[in-house]
Amino acid sequence: MNIYEDLVWRGLIKDSSSPKIEELLTKEKVTFYIGTDPTGDSLHIGHYSSFLISKRLKQAGHNPILLVGGGTGLIGDPRPSAERAMISKEEVLHNFNCLKKQAEDIFGFEVVNNYDWIKDINVLDFLRDYGKYFNVNYMLNKDIVARRLDEGITYTEFSYMILQALDFMYLYETRNCIMQVAGQDQWGNITAGIELIRKKLGKEAYAFTMPLVTKADGTKFGKSEGKAIWLDKNKTSSYELYQFLLNSEDSKVIDYLKTLTFLSREEIEDLEEKVKTQPHLREAQKALAKAVVIDLHGEEEYNKALKITNAFFKGNIKDLNSDELEDALKGFESIQIEDNLNLVDAVVQAKIASSKREAREWIKQGSISVNGEKVTDGEFIVSSEHAITSNKTVVKRGKKNYYVITQ
Repeated sequence: MNIYEDLVWRGLIKDSSSPKIEELLTKEKVTFYIGTDPTGDSLHIGHYSSFLISKRLKQAGHNPILLVGGGTGLIGDPRPSAERAMISKEEVLHNFNCLKKQAEDIFGFEVVNNYDWIKDINVLDFLRDYGKYFNVNYMLNKDIVARRLDEGITYTEFSYMILQALDFMYLYETRNCIMQVAGQDQWGNITAGIELIRKKLGKEAYAFTMPLVTKADGTKFGKSEGKAIWLDKNKTSSYELYQFLLNSEDSKVIDYLKTLTFLSREEIEDLEEKVKTQPHLREAQKALAKAVVIDLHGEEEYNKALKITNAFFKGNIKDLNSDELEDALKGFESIQIEDNLNLVDAVVQAKIASSKREAREWIKQGSISVNGEKVTDGEFIVSSEHAITSNKTVVKRGKKNYYVITQ
């Protein structure tokens, strides 16, 4: 398969501006860009698929540019429901520097900042040189704008489309960047850029989008218990990332393998068959988690995540060192209880059991362990002095129900 056929097979092309794109990707070497605004100091797993498309294209000989929108980030891309909160210039600059380093370290992309060319444009030049090329009716028909009309949209948000179009034209003129790649939610902004280049420069530019990665229920992929899954391992540990991917739904895991890994068609089809015939083995989920963690954080971090996973599965958490324990416990919400309680009271106060009677039964049956040791004495004292790490005590009920308590 050539690169275009591979993208189609993986389901990575949603909208395309021209049939010429197949020829450009298979027979030419093009410069293209992807963009993101610095609304946070790390990329998250939702960004990852778009960046992997760029990495695939880079491996095929094309030249990617990552635009981190220090200028557009001060404005805010319109959301479907409400206006984004404004962030300070200092925070935008901090986030830009973090994202620049992250993208260079993980993906090796060249990074540019649209603040560099937007900051010196005064309002009259903006209206004369760019605004006059945009018909308001054309802008109102864009999906993201149309969805906001009933509740209202500010001029600030409305102007975002023009700024993104300006970016495309600037890179077209200065870097011979003839293509933009993005998620499908950016299609309206992308086509605005193509139109600006056509009207102002008389040239043709190109773009394609990829479908948003979603869960089986249609919601966005990339959050666990309401928390974003970050690419920065200091914000989301490799173990948390591994567990998130390991818990992928059977109905979606093959899509994720196509989108988020470089596994071959043969490897993915083999895993697809195993999902059908041996779903309990979770071979596809394990392959997904391994591929993504290694790609983002390296082999050593993958082995660390696997060690923590196996220790928790077997109940051998004492086999973990302090750093591994800290990573393992990041994903747990700590439950505050009184210090020096007997185990029965501690289990009830932590709401692990609903009553003392239930707690005693579980303890007597050997269903409760503390810091990796099975405890059958209800009078055993749970004390902060015995915390396994950072004033945290790990209580396990049954085979895989873990609770983290602090005192």
